[in-house]
Amino acid sequence: MWRILKFLLVAVCFFGVSFGSEVEDLKKACELGSRDGCESLWRFYQVGKGVKQDDKKASEYFTKACDLGSGLICKELGDLYAKGRGVKQDDKKASEYYAKACDDSRDSNGCYNLGVFYNEGKGVKQDYKKVREYYAKACDMGEGIGCENLGDLYAKGKGVKQDYKKAGEYFTKACEMGDGVGCVIVATMYVDGKGVRQDYNIAKEYYDRACDLMEQKGCDAYELLNEKDY
Repeated sequence: MWRILKFLLVAVCFFGVSFGSEVEDLKKACELGSRDGCESLWRFYQVGKGVKQDDKKASEYFTKACDLGSGLICKELGDLYAKGRGVKQDDKKASEYYAKACDDSRDSNGCYNLGVFYNEGKGVKQDYKKVREYYAKACDMGEGIGCENLGDLYAKGKGVKQDYKKAGEYFTKACEMGDGVGCVIVATMYVDGKGVRQDYNIAKEYYDRACDLMEQKGCDAYELLNEKDY
């Protein structure tokens, strides 16, 4: 029994020293400009690995990692401020980090989130011109929901001249990127003949694609069109 306890004690001491040494090495790396070092320290302090769990310290290292040029981290830091996780909730700070993720590091999700903030006037002045700009950036970077929301602006004429044809192009692009809602909207446009020539067969194709993307509205609409035998 004593041998087992002794072994466990040695193991705890060994791993404690090991983690302590690793943390010190990471601190040095972070101070020297290592983004990975700062990001690792954030994770250590976030969960209390080898150090005492400390949300404040975690956010400090996360901020350093963002400042060193990680778009993904800047976007996640924006999420923390938007939701008030580990930091005081602050929409203005969230928008600043989303802008840094989008403009400095070309992070598509950061661009999309910034577009949402300009659309809702969260942390920034509501501005449809900016909404269109950031949704377009997100769309160009391959963010399907950015294309979907850009299509919605054109469909409703928000900040742009209403243009169903252009809206349809962006909804189609969103669908091709795997956005199920975009597929449903394109299909519905073909059913209604809005911005496109009415075509129930093409509509069924898009509803079917939406269904494959786990969008239940697509499945239901596909079945309905089949029942009507268009």
